Formats: sequence, C-alpha cells, structure tokens
Amino acid sequence: MIKIAIVEDNNTLRSSLESLFNRTEGMRCVASLNNLLNVVSEVGTALPDIILMDIGLPNISGIEGVRTVKTHFPTIQVLMFTVFDDDENIFDAIRAGASGYILKKTPPDEIVQAVQDLYHGGAPMTASIARRVLQSFQGAPATLVEDYRLTARESEILYSLVDGLSYKKIADKYCVSISTIRTHICNIYNKLHVNSKAEAVARVLGQKR
Repeated sequence: MIKIAIVEDNNTLRSSLESLFNRTEGMRCVASLNNLLNVVSEVGTALPDIILMDIGLPNISGIEGVRTVKTHFPTIQVLMFTVFDDDENIFDAIRAGASGYILKKTPPDEIVQAVQDLYHGGAPMTASIARRVLQSFQGAPATLVEDYRLTARESEILYSLVDGLSYKKIADKYCVSISTIRTHICNIYNKLHVNSKAEAVARVLGQKR
C-alpha cells in the first residue's frame, strides 16, 4: 500500500486527488493539507511514503516545504505538483530535495503512474519538465567523469535517473539485473557524495548553473 499525503490549497483539486488515490488499488491518502504550517506534526503522524506538494502555497512555499520535509523525514519522497514550469522553480525544487516534478494539467492516470514510478525508484517528470532538466544536464557527464571519476556506464545510468526511469526500467534498458543497477547507483552516490536521486541531480545542476 502506497501511503500518500497531499499539500494543496485548492480545496476542489485536493478533494479530487484524495478521491483519485483512495479509489486506486494499492494507494491510500493518509493526510490532506491546505498549507504547510503544521507539516512536521501532520507528516509525523501520518508517515506517508510520498507527499504530493504544490509550490504556490499560502504563507510557506512548497519549495521551502520540501526542505522542511527532507530535513525531518529524509526517506519520504516529495513529488511536486504545480502549474509552474519555469527553470527557477524546477531547479530550486530539485535542489531542495524533490524527487519528481509534474504539472497540474497531468491526466489522472498519469498522476497515479507518477506516484507508482516514484515509489518504485523512479524520478517522474512531466515530459516538458524532463526536457528542461536534460537540456541543463547536457554536457555534464564529461565534467562528472573528470571531477568525480564516473565511468561511462555510471554517467548513462545517471542520465536515466534524470529522465525519470525506475531501477527496473534502467535494468531492462541495459539488459542487466536490478541488483547490478543498484550497485552502480550506490557507486554514483558515493562518488558524488550524495544520498538520493534528488541530491545527485542537484549536484549536476549545481555545476551547470
């Protein structure tokens, strides 16, 4: 069962998302918030696996909310769910610790798929968002190889993580086992001195901007 918390100030949309997750097999909405004022206590009580979080929230922005969540609950994954598709918000959210970024115009079935992909090790992004990230990412592998001594395969796998692929899809792509991919990813994290997909992408973006 994938436990999901929603942080969204639009009451109608938040209610629709609750209904979507609760009627989807294998998912359950365990918390529904319209702001981040009590996010630490609410999340601490509900202990979701994934938080679907808006950026344009009252009082405290979703980007600051990601930082707060990751500081107190580093294993909880945050999926940004927003109308903002500009570089500043995208990269700030990823640097803050978000593991995925989808737009509010995303169809319901794709929202469900994004949550499932994130839960299973992917980094889901709306196609236009992924394109922006990849454009910023282009040219980075050479720098990473030089600075962090990543192998060619490790750079390819890092590209695949940025592209939102799950461990299984990466394993299928390179015709190896999931355990082999996990070993490569562990090596990537060690070389980049990071602990998560989001931190790895943020490290790359930090070099590009």
